[in-house]
Amino acid sequence: MRAAVVDVGSNSIKLLVADGRPAGEITEVLSKTLEARIGTGIGSATPSLTEQGMERGLVAIRELVDDARGLGAETFDAVATSAVRDASNGAAFQERVLKETGLSLRILTGTEEADGIGRGLTTDPALAGLRDFHVYDLGGGSLECLSFRNRTVGSAVSLPLGCVRMTEMFVALAEGPVALSELAAIASHVTATLTRSGFPLPVAPGTAVVGTGGTITTVRAILAAREGIPFNASDTLVHVASLRELLSLLAPLDIKARRAVPGLPASRADVFPAALATLVALATLGSIAAFRHSLRNLRWGVAAVLLD
Repeated sequence: MRAAVVDVGSNSIKLLVADGRPAGEITEVLSKTLEARIGTGIGSATPSLTEQGMERGLVAIRELVDDARGLGAETFDAVATSAVRDASNGAAFQERVLKETGLSLRILTGTEEADGIGRGLTTDPALAGLRDFHVYDLGGGSLECLSFRNRTVGSAVSLPLGCVRMTEMFVALAEGPVALSELAAIASHVTATLTRSGFPLPVAPGTAVVGTGGTITTVRAILAAREGIPFNASDTLVHVASLRELLSLLAPLDIKARRAVPGLPASRADVFPAALATLVALATLGSIAAFRHSLRNLRWGVAAVLLD
């Protein structure tokens, strides 16, 4: 069977087209990401999707659905996460997606999102040897935290700590340099939120830590560009020291200078300092030295269910 999954995130909208095999393996046919930023305004006290954000989202969804149908996808699932989940008009956007694309958009709860990410990670052959490990997936609207015991999810929380949300809440001018006081405010908020959540931190010694989501992917892309090597040839182990170094380098730059950094997508340049500050605060609280990067997160988990 060939399945297609559309993942409507706060910052980007992603497509996975995948084939299922009799032995249970999942083979990627196409993976595509479009930066739509439907989550603009998510940091306000009463989040609401803007008309412009919804239009960008609908354009992206239509393009991805056309791509999937062109590849012969037999079954579809479309899911939405923090931006749509938290928006007062999320249901209205859901109705527009159905009317204009024919897709029934499922708005996932935080628990469902975390479970889907966990299921996706278990399909990654590079992680097959891990039994007890933590997973952190940072998106535009939320941070998903999972603790695995014997490859089964033991603890899972979804926290409103996404990079779009943190930027809107704490950075006065995203197009300019980010002040040290703003980075400190983000770190304090992230630390307090994680502590209140009850998620088991710090990470027990010897426990592997997996990082997914656009921020870790972008860090790896920047490091690969520095070395002049393809992304797929770069090290999947991303050290927290590299996150700290990039934060100290990029936060003082304005948006134009950040957009000129090789490997950093122009559409992420405004929220990237807040994203780095969030991961550094997490790593500090959790005594985490490095993240093992995986590209197999929510889309892969949803696809695994479709192809089961």
